[in-house]
Amino acid sequence: MNASVFSQFLLHIGDSHLILSHRLSEWCGHAPELELDIALANIGLDLLGQARTVLSLAGEIEGQGRDEDRLAYFRHEREYRNLLLTEQPNGDFGQTIVRQWLMDHYHALLFRALSESKHEGLAAFAVKSLKEVNYHLRFSSTWMERLSLGTTTAHEKIQHGLAQLWRFTDELFDLTPEEYLLVEAEIIPDLAPLKHIWQTRVTEELTRLGLQIPELGAYRRGAKQGLHTEHLGYVLAEMQYMQRSYPNMVW
Repeated sequence: MNASVFSQFLLHIGDSHLILSHRLSEWCGHAPELELDIALANIGLDLLGQARTVLSLAGEIEGQGRDEDRLAYFRHEREYRNLLLTEQPNGDFGQTIVRQWLMDHYHALLFRALSESKHEGLAAFAVKSLKEVNYHLRFSSTWMERLSLGTTTAHEKIQHGLAQLWRFTDELFDLTPEEYLLVEAEIIPDLAPLKHIWQTRVTEELTRLGLQIPELGAYRRGAKQGLHTEHLGYVLAEMQYMQRSYPNMVW
């Protein structure tokens, strides 16, 4: 097993969860109703817990003495490996739900496959996380249906959210040439079959909800190369401010 490649793959997972968690935390006190405020915060906390576990494992595999906090707070933008989809702004509530729904379908497939990993720590993490992921998918699916089949305005907002976010979905299942070594070692799954399943499920649901997949000229990608949109820098500036101002501060 190539420790460097494995740690980078884990950073990709952990960073995606961390940034998505931060985005959901931005809804605290601003969600349309109190129940949604609490629900989004709880989902964000689930994602944060998952991020902590994966980043800790990445630090152990990496072997450079970096724990979850150092990985989260002391890396620069180009060192982050999160999916571009996770760093996109919340927009309105409809757009946030679209982003979460797309990610939840992805997580459900990814963690089910990772639960069969030959690496015991990664497999255990995936099995535990699946319970939370299934709840997240039920929540986002329920709201996708409510909004898409609700008022004309709500339906239009969901369609607008898809138009804003769909360009970032093609990189969800990208693997680097080096990561195929992990596939051969049965540490991570081949994501190509999962991509086909994801596309089928998402397309069927969008059709049922009367939504159209946007026609795009090109998809955006670059997560694993540290090539991000302009939004990640603002997220990190807020998230890392305290530790960068007062290094090694503890509660």
